[in-house]
Amino acid sequence: MNTVQVVLSGAMLGGLYALMAAGVSVTWGVLRVINLAHFGLILLGAYLTYQLVTIWRVNPLVTLVVTVPALFVLGALLQWAYDRLNIVEFNSLLVSFGLLIVMIQVAQNIWTADHRELPRDINPFDTGSLSLGPIVLPYDRLVCLGLAVLLLGGGHLALQRTFVGRGMRAFAEDRTVAASFGIDHRRLSVLLGGAAGASAGIAGMAFMLGNLIQPSHAYEWFGIVFAVVILGGLGNLLGTLFAGISVGALSGLVGVLWSHAYVPIAVFAAIIVALVLRPQGVFVRRRAV
Repeated sequence: MNTVQVVLSGAMLGGLYALMAAGVSVTWGVLRVINLAHFGLILLGAYLTYQLVTIWRVNPLVTLVVTVPALFVLGALLQWAYDRLNIVEFNSLLVSFGLLIVMIQVAQNIWTADHRELPRDINPFDTGSLSLGPIVLPYDRLVCLGLAVLLLGGGHLALQRTFVGRGMRAFAEDRTVAASFGIDHRRLSVLLGGAAGASAGIAGMAFMLGNLIQPSHAYEWFGIVFAVVILGGLGNLLGTLFAGISVGALSGLVGVLWSHAYVPIAVFAAIIVALVLRPQGVFVRRRAV
C-alpha cells in the first residue's frame, strides 16, 4: 500500500509539473519561441504570492486576483518584444535565457537568496490532507492537480473549439496562409504570450503551497519541465497534463523502489526512449499545434 500511496502522491505532484510546463509548451509549439523567461515568470509568481500572503494575511488562492493579471501583462509584453524584434526560434533561446538571469537577479535583490515559505498559520494547504482509508492525499498536491486539470483542460478546449484557438492553430501550421485569410498573427501571439504568463502566475502560486522558494529554483525546474513538454508534445496541452502526471508517478515509483537519486536517470531515460519511438510526443495521436 505504501507504493500505491507514493505513486498517487507523485501523480498529484505531476499536476504542478504540468502547470509549470503549459506556458513553455504552447509558446514553443504555437509561437515557435523557446521562452526560458517563463521560468522567471513562475519564480516571480511564487514570490508575489509569498509577498501578498504575508502582507494581506489571506488564503494563497486569493492572490491570483493580482498575480494572474500582472503576469498576463508581463507575458504579453515579452511576446510583443519578441515579435517586434523578429526573434527566431533559436535566438529566442539565447535572449530569453538572458531575461531569465535578469529576473532571477531581481528576485534575489528584492527577497535575498534565503529560503521563503508561506506562513503556516495562513496556508491551510501545507499540513492538511484528505484521508481515503489508508490513502492520504495532501491538500497542496490535490489543489495542484485540480488547477492543472482546469487550466490545461480549458486551454485545450479553447484551442480546439474557439475562433481564436483555431486562428492560433492555423498560425502555427502556416503563418503566410493564415495571414492571407486575415488572421492577425501579432495580436494572437501577444494574447497567447499573455495567457502563458498568466499560467506562470498560477504555477508560482501552486508551487508555494507546499514548497520553499529561493531564486536558484528557476534553474532547477529546467529538467523536469522540459521532460514534460517533450513527452507531452509541443503545443499539446492535454498531452502536457498526462505527461506531467506520468512523470510525477514515475518519479514517486522510482524513489520508493530504488532511491530518489535515480529519479533524474529514470526521467531522462524515458525522454530518450520517447524521442526514439515517438518523436512527436508520447501522448500525441496527431500533430499538436
